[in-house]
Amino acid sequence: MKNSRFVAGAVASFLLTMVPHLGTAQEDAPRQVLFTNVNIFNGVDGELMENGSVLVEGNLIKTVSADAIDAPDAYMVDGEGRTLMPGLIDMHSHMCIRNGMLEFRDNYDQMANGAYTALVLQDYLDQGFTTARDAGCNILGIAKAVNNDIIPGPRLYPSGAFLSQTGGHADTGSFNDVPGDVDDLEAHMFGFIADGVPEVIRAARHNLRAGATQIKVMAGGGVASEFDPLHTTQYSPEELKAIVEVAKDYGTYVLVHAYHDRSVNRAIDAGVRVIDHNFLVSEETIIRMKEEGVALSVQAVMSLQAFGNPEAITFFSADQKNKAAQVNSGAQQMMEWAVKHDVLMVTGGDMFGPDVVRQADNIIWFNDKVANDPLLSLKTATSNAAEVLTWSGGMNPYKEGTLGTIVEGGYADIILVDGNPLEDINAIKRDTVDFVMKDGDVYKNWLPEEKAPAFKPAKPSRDAYFGNL
Repeated sequence: MKNSRFVAGAVASFLLTMVPHLGTAQEDAPRQVLFTNVNIFNGVDGELMENGSVLVEGNLIKTVSADAIDAPDAYMVDGEGRTLMPGLIDMHSHMCIRNGMLEFRDNYDQMANGAYTALVLQDYLDQGFTTARDAGCNILGIAKAVNNDIIPGPRLYPSGAFLSQTGGHADTGSFNDVPGDVDDLEAHMFGFIADGVPEVIRAARHNLRAGATQIKVMAGGGVASEFDPLHTTQYSPEELKAIVEVAKDYGTYVLVHAYHDRSVNRAIDAGVRVIDHNFLVSEETIIRMKEEGVALSVQAVMSLQAFGNPEAITFFSADQKNKAAQVNSGAQQMMEWAVKHDVLMVTGGDMFGPDVVRQADNIIWFNDKVANDPLLSLKTATSNAAEVLTWSGGMNPYKEGTLGTIVEGGYADIILVDGNPLEDINAIKRDTVDFVMKDGDVYKNWLPEEKAPAFKPAKPSRDAYFGNL
């Protein structure tokens, strides 16, 4: 096992535990980092640019070239023939869920939840995921802290609290609740139970007020929940349309949790732009999604592997295991139809607890079990994902550069992997991700020190925050 130099410090500027490199660059000039001897997957093309070079200046990519780049003051990183590619993007994360929705209600508290979430953020970076769209739970403050360099983590596109009807997929209350009772998780903005047009408008606006980049709605029954059978359709057309209009007013979009034709088509009728899961729909609905430009977010590991053996999910009830088996029965066919009809697809793990450490498997399983197309599979977590993220419009906190591609003017979110993922997609697994850069800062370095000499920190040192302790 390689000796990771991944940093788990409290401030994102603690990038590498090495002596600063004594470069000659001017102190007030943006730091430059020059990657050489790398084969470049740009997130779009099906062939690598061989023996290329990439120059990073500050937090952006300045130059991408098949030829040598003259940058005498840059910190040099010799990739030794590794593949340089965009940092991966997970489009369905739940950073603050562990072992099901209720664990941090019944066994711990929200302080423990925050501490756990901080560890998950660091683990995402170690796996090479430099961006994540959180598909529900209250990480709005966490996202703000990441953006302000208080907590190290990937770029976050938070949805804020789930929007759920009473008895919906995010209703985490107790069986004996009466109308008006507020569950502890709801009180901490894990999910909002909102019924009727005025309530859903207020809930959506509250999320956006606190920094949500898009809105997540529970539009149908789910597996990991108590009160909603899988066949249910949730939220009326009027409620869904009201939520979509709030999102449009803010310049962003709505994604929904939905599984079957009735719930998915009602959401599309209302103007929803992204369907997550979708595993029990007909081919006709897939065709409609393609024709109307609705994106699909798929979770291959959960639907094909985990739900293929629901008895192994120890924290599921008998009813939840039965619902998981139903989802598994339709997932393979649905994804094959989506590939056939060229639906805009992105991948997101929806994996937490013991599975949080293997987010790349979601991309790999999609490739191996469905697509058999490494380029398509990689695009679901690079350029395709970045395209959907742009739909958050003015709510997008990252407006300085682009994501998901290796291009001039793009954010310096870069990973080096040992192998060619266009030939063997397993090259994106954690153990072959040797170098991780996000926003021009280094968070993981498994390269030999002579190939990636120490970096001068791009941001203030620990002493600037805490003094000489």
